[in-house]
Amino acid sequence: MNTSEILSVAPVIPVLVIDNPDTAVELATALTSGGLKVLEITLRTTEAFAAIDAIKQSVEGAIVGAGTVNTLEQLELCAEHKVDFMVSPGFHLPLVEAAAEKGIPYLPGIATGSEALAAINAGVHTLKFFPAEQCGGIPMLKALGGPYQELSFCPTGGINAGNYLNYLALGNVICVGGSWVAPKDLVDQQDWQAIEALAKSVTVTH
Repeated sequence: MNTSEILSVAPVIPVLVIDNPDTAVELATALTSGGLKVLEITLRTTEAFAAIDAIKQSVEGAIVGAGTVNTLEQLELCAEHKVDFMVSPGFHLPLVEAAAEKGIPYLPGIATGSEALAAINAGVHTLKFFPAEQCGGIPMLKALGGPYQELSFCPTGGINAGNYLNYLALGNVICVGGSWVAPKDLVDQQDWQAIEALAKSVTVTH
């Protein structure tokens, strides 16, 4: 699948910071069982790749990506671990080019009209909008939709249960990313049933 097809699988992409790879499979199983099959594991912990490997090996149907890919070195590791897609918080042309060369679906981030223009001229039409709420949120996405009608977005940053449906109602939003479907307290308690219920509530509501 290409980036757009991956983002179209579910309305919400859980953004996961995993400290304990031993619980990664149970967390991913709960989310995918609830209908959220596209998972972004951020590279903010030393255990991120171990978690990615465990989920890819054990959770049928999961589409497992790496988030916070900020360097070419991280991109190389993503290729080695055979991630299904990659996400960056910003836009850096060498990363775009390297992802294309490796054949890894890639979602770079933007926050301004100038970055949107750079993305279009690099042949990238599916983008992360980050940090969404801090950078103008829904009004900003509506404004970008005027001059940049060919772009589609996955807003992330400040998205929660109270506002995600408003984002999904926008014509240029494919899906949203957020951590509220796997809150830290429930993960720490290993309450997988509650997390699965949260995931189901998102997919059913949408």
